[in-house]
Amino acid sequence: MSTGLWVLVTVVGLLIIVAIYDLVQTKRAILRNFPVIGHLRYLLESIGPELRQYIVTSNDEERPFSRDERSWVYASAKKQNNYFGFGTDNAIEQTPNYMIIKHSVFPLPEPHKGDDDYDPLHNVPCAKVMGAWRGRAKAFRPTSIINTSAMSFGSLSARATEAINRGAFEANAMHNTGEGGVASYHDHGAGLIWQLGTGYFGARDADGNFSLDRVVEVCKAHNVRAIEIKLSQGAKPGRGGVLPAAKITEEIARIRGIPMGKDCISPAYHRAFKDVNGLIEMIESVADATGLPVGVKAAIGRDEFWSELGDTMVSTGRGPDFIQVDGGEGGTGAAPLVFADHVSLPWRHAFPRIYSIFAERELHRDIVFIGSGRLGFPSTAFVAFGLGVDMISVAREVMLAIGCIQAQRCHNGHCPTGVATHNKWLVRGLDPTNKAHRMANYLITFRKEIMWLARACGHAHPGFIRGSDIEILADDYSGRAPTELFNYQDGWELPRGSDLEAVAGLMRGPNPAG
Repeated sequence: MSTGLWVLVTVVGLLIIVAIYDLVQTKRAILRNFPVIGHLRYLLESIGPELRQYIVTSNDEERPFSRDERSWVYASAKKQNNYFGFGTDNAIEQTPNYMIIKHSVFPLPEPHKGDDDYDPLHNVPCAKVMGAWRGRAKAFRPTSIINTSAMSFGSLSARATEAINRGAFEANAMHNTGEGGVASYHDHGAGLIWQLGTGYFGARDADGNFSLDRVVEVCKAHNVRAIEIKLSQGAKPGRGGVLPAAKITEEIARIRGIPMGKDCISPAYHRAFKDVNGLIEMIESVADATGLPVGVKAAIGRDEFWSELGDTMVSTGRGPDFIQVDGGEGGTGAAPLVFADHVSLPWRHAFPRIYSIFAERELHRDIVFIGSGRLGFPSTAFVAFGLGVDMISVAREVMLAIGCIQAQRCHNGHCPTGVATHNKWLVRGLDPTNKAHRMANYLITFRKEIMWLARACGHAHPGFIRGSDIEILADDYSGRAPTELFNYQDGWELPRGSDLEAVAGLMRGPNPAG
């Protein structure tokens, strides 16, 4: 053969070898789904900083997550070097409302192997006992201040759901099921927060109505630790959801308790209750039947409901064990553009309003407050703790950790990494065991850096973080604490829990999985 033909045969042979390797390896979903050509993505990514420096965007311009944010998640998930060199590229003095963490002259030393409080990475419990104030039979202290937020099987693939549960178990965290019901893919060790949305999927009778008996059955069959009633979410607050009939498999139909061949509708409203009293009745009936803590999740619009809820809780001594406030900037779910962009308050505006309502009524030490909505980074989580949260829930950041590349194809079933699709070819690229380790690495690193920040400010636990540890810079060279900006009163911040000093002591030694 001629030299040219030999070269062609050699090149083709090498490409075949690379394709075979890509198809059988399990570490990179993009390569499994798009053998050979998938390498182009990694090549372009490797020279991305050079390209962006001249012709594209800066590290902080992309949305919803910037290149810096995604790089930090990816490096943390892969246990790679997640440091950045040559100083910050943020325009600190030119950025309105820029947040600064005010470290202490006397920070707490880092624990070392052999110390009593060594290895807090798997042992950063919540400052409060969830369900304690109402005396729930199965009240418990969450073993992690960082847990996953609601992402349903159906919107996510089976392998992605399994990876998240395995990863949460490995990281000693809890897994929120989302409103799509509880599936076998949720049964890989992690404790579950079972979300009941407006469709009551998995908790329906034959007519599609809420069934308390089904709730009890599901809780007995799975490792459910708490139940969350979803009033709304940041992705599409005040709007129901649709899972098209074409995407509904027999398995999804069985788990959700819905018929085949019809669109699966999540209404914009609850049919089991119509007002505050009805919500409280549902909370108490579910808690009495299961013994579990029961709470609510909502994106925030009008606040009259929350004032009425607080007043009713004071007068009756009944109500939710936890409240999760979701920001309008949150949103794993597909949504109309106008809802995603303009409906419900951003988290930093929403949470202080709700926290203030309950603090004014002296309920803030009883309720476990959870924050979600782009809070999956140490800096944003630090502000959240300073404003009063007890735990953080993360969703899209978890998707990034298991392989999401922010392709923004969640809504059409064409997710190239197999995370948000049921396309068999695309899903096969996601190896749940490998991705579980990566997700656990992300959660553990996240907790570790939150602890770094807390210790830098002289605190043994994030529950001690105060608004005075943070300064929001203004363009006139002034700065104010966020709690000052939101008119927090003395006594609202600490003590976060009645036994916070004891909680700091719990960070010594092993802790059972959540």
